[in-house]
Amino acid sequence: MASKNQTLGEFIIENQSSFKYSSGELSRLINSIRLAAKVVNHEVNKAGLVDIIGAAGDTNIQGENQQKLDVYANEKFIHTLFSFTVIAGLLFTSFRNNSSI
Repeated sequence: MASKNQTLGEFIIENQSSFKYSSGELSRLINSIRLAAKVVNHEVNKAGLVDIIGAAGDTNIQGENQQKLDVYANEKFIHTLFSFTVIAGLLFTSFRNNSSI
């Protein structure tokens, strides 16, 4: 049973062994997402101190002004997922040409 203040990482480590056929791939993906979220959260907390608030100077597929923080978060998630070799590619439906990496 999960403790009241258990972290996501602790939960994954504690429960992964319950699934005898698990390879750890999902755990690595979740941990990569967790790390990227922590990095973005850190930047959000100091957003007023750095130049990360406001428009980035481009528009998204919906015609809205892209925000610097959105662009930063997108870059951090992409970098983290590829750095840990968790994924082989990404498909972006929110980019103008539905590009993939």
